[in-house]
Amino acid sequence: MKTVILAAGISARLRPITNNLPKCLIKLGGKTILERMIDNLLYYDLKEIIIVTGYLQDQIKNFIAERYPNLSVTYVFNEKYEATNNIYSLWLTKDFVKNEDMLMMDSDILFDKRILGLLINSNYPSCLALRTDHELSEEEIKVKLNNDKSITEISKTVDLKHAAGESIGIEKFSSDFTLKLFDILDRKILTEKKVNIFYEAAFEDAINDGWKIFAVDIGELKCIELDFAEDLEKANKEVIQYLD
Repeated sequence: MKTVILAAGISARLRPITNNLPKCLIKLGGKTILERMIDNLLYYDLKEIIIVTGYLQDQIKNFIAERYPNLSVTYVFNEKYEATNNIYSLWLTKDFVKNEDMLMMDSDILFDKRILGLLINSNYPSCLALRTDHELSEEEIKVKLNNDKSITEISKTVDLKHAAGESIGIEKFSSDFTLKLFDILDRKILTEKKVNIFYEAAFEDAINDGWKIFAVDIGELKCIELDFAEDLEKANKEVIQYLD
């Protein structure tokens, strides 16, 4: 299984912290976000890692070379990182993961490594981590579920009354699904020119074509997406202590 980490964004909402630092290299509890993420992957012997870079990419590459000198990482540079969203960064990985089993994640998530275990060991061929332990708002990527726990809608605009929880940005996909996914991404990027939307729009297209993505509830395992300064404060107060 190959892992894709999307780390191209400029993280404007965390300025001035990110004026001269990629978000994934912010330190929390003495370790960078990216370091915690890679350590989690290595715990499950997931060593085939592809990182999509963009903003201040040399800092990311230098950090990994120093911290993980024996780890072979494939880098994909999104030269349009200032004008595109994560759907474009994901599309750039096509030649490396299309028709492969794939784990993918955003690079700004602080999470308990056991969440990866839940996905990897799930009987669902394609699934994502679902957080259900907090009140939802307009900001989160929310999901609506069928009775069998498969996803029927996934976006920020899912009606709060019908949302089962938040997709935290960690997914596992089968090789069959990635083949379909990148065909959809080709259409969205090359034909429809939709380079500045969230990749979940491609998930919804696959679902509408009859493919299944299931939600795996992470229960009480800790995680947090780090978008704003208050998220960093909350992570330090409420999450870090449960991760080490």
